Amino acid sequence: MTKTGFIAIVGRPNVGKSTLLNAIVGEKVAIVSKKPQTTRNRITGILTEGERQYVFLDTPGMHKPRTRLGDYMVKCARETLGGVDGAVLVVEAKESVGDIEAEIIKNIKSQGLGAILVINKTDAVSKENIVKTIQAYAAAHDFDSVIPISAKSGKGVDTVLCECERYLYEGDFMFSPDIATDQPERQVCAEIIREKLLRNLDEEIPHGTAVVIEEFREEGKVVNIRAEIYCERATHKGIIIGKGGSLIKKIGTHAREDIEAMLGVKVFLDLYVRVKENWRDSLSGILNLGFTED
Repeated sequence: MTKTGFIAIVGRPNVGKSTLLNAIVGEKVAIVSKKPQTTRNRITGILTEGERQYVFLDTPGMHKPRTRLGDYMVKCARETLGGVDGAVLVVEAKESVGDIEAEIIKNIKSQGLGAILVINKTDAVSKENIVKTIQAYAAAHDFDSVIPISAKSGKGVDTVLCECERYLYEGDFMFSPDIATDQPERQVCAEIIREKLLRNLDEEIPHGTAVVIEEFREEGKVVNIRAEIYCERATHKGIIIGKGGSLIKKIGTHAREDIEAMLGVKVFLDLYVRVKENWRDSLSGILNLGFTED
């Protein structure tokens, strides 16, 4: 009898939710960076092992939104908890429960969800700090399991997966056993490009960027991709392009290498930078750049 289940990975920005998802699935299905609020949409990661299929939903980090886009991201994270079979709350080792984590726990309780607490980045803190974190969260909620891990190194990730089996139920697989995500290739390519923007740009600029794939054309063993990068200001456009086009070339090279590794074919990638002022605070701007109510 096959078993399956939907499991939400939740937490504040930059705690390692996407890194954990990639480590569990064994493939890069969600982009990662050191900057907070990297994930904007709900990302589905699928792992099929024998007769068990885990469907993980990586959500945007819970935060206090300052833009329409921020509102969208927080709404996406909250609504995900309403349609899953279990939750994994990812936190860092701190001696108290933060306001954001308290709100997430409140939502988990209101949904009647079983939940696992994952304390990430434990390779960078003391055992005493981990113990105090466990005590603080134990007082806030009766978690099904508490697991200290390092998603980056992979330590403890197998234990997380084992504990998540409790949320599976008997039923048919929701997805083909040979896929790791339900995201279209175009969307994954756009996210890879945005990851390179996040890694190569400083401060606020990368959060004001969005990537839209305007052309994705397969010709034999070659894929031609034309992507448009939207930014909020003309000055940002110049920074993204760089002196003599140096930065946009670097971003394109790194993105192309990752896309070729994912697709297994030669890729020709053309990047164009457009200005769309204050799109993050415009509902029409958000919708036009691919962020939908669904």
